[in-house]
Amino acid sequence: MSIKFLAEDDRPREKFLLKGKSSLSDSELLAIIMGSGNRDETAVDLARRILASVDNSWNQLSLLSIKDLMKFKGVGEVKAISITTALEIGRRRMGQEVPEKPVITSSNSAYQIFRNHLSDLRTEEFWAIFLNQSNKVIHISQLTQGGINQSIVDVRVLFKTALDHFSTAIIIAHNHPSGNLKPSREDIDITQQIKAAGNMLNIQLLDHLIITQDSYFSFADDGLL
Repeated sequence: MSIKFLAEDDRPREKFLLKGKSSLSDSELLAIIMGSGNRDETAVDLARRILASVDNSWNQLSLLSIKDLMKFKGVGEVKAISITTALEIGRRRMGQEVPEKPVITSSNSAYQIFRNHLSDLRTEEFWAIFLNQSNKVIHISQLTQGGINQSIVDVRVLFKTALDHFSTAIIIAHNHPSGNLKPSREDIDITQQIKAAGNMLNIQLLDHLIITQDSYFSFADDGLL
C-alpha cells in the first residue's frame, strides 16, 4: 500500500519501514513516539509544533517536565511519559561506552568463544561466528541442535544469517560429545560445501572447529581448508 493512502498518523511508521530510520525528520520521529495527534493536528503536525517551541532542540525538549508537555493539546500523561522516557533512553545511551567487539586472530581465539557454548554438551550442536572485514565478531548464532552423534546444518540458513548481518567471513564449529577430535567424512563434506557456497557469495570460511570438553580440532590449522 502506498504511503499516501495511509492514515496520517501511520505514515511515519511506514516511511521508517520503507526507507529506514535515517530518512525520518525529527518531527516524524517524535510523532512515532507519541503515536497520534489531536482532533486538529496529525501526530507529525503536533510534533512539529512541540519541537518549534524548543527551537527544534532535543536537548531543550528534554528539560520539559511532564506538566510542561501536557500543556500541548493532544498530549496527555501517557504521551508525555513516552516522550520523556525516549529522551532519557537517549541520554543514558550517550553515557555508555560502545563495547569493543572481540577480534578473531587465531583458531584458539575462536575456540575461546565456542567453548562456552559447546564444550559440555551431551548432544551435537552447530554454531557460527560471523565477522566483519576486520575479523571482529558481529554475531554469534546456534544454527542446529542434533542427536548424540550428528548435527546437520542447512547451508542456506547459515548464509542467510551471514547476509542479514553483512558478514564478510564466518567461522563454524560443532561439538563431538564422544571426545573424538577426528573429523568424520560428513564433517569434511559439509565444510567443503560451506566453503564453496561462501566463495560464490564472497563470504570467506575462515575455519571449522570441532570442540570437545577440553580441546579442539581446527580445519584451517590442519590444512583442510
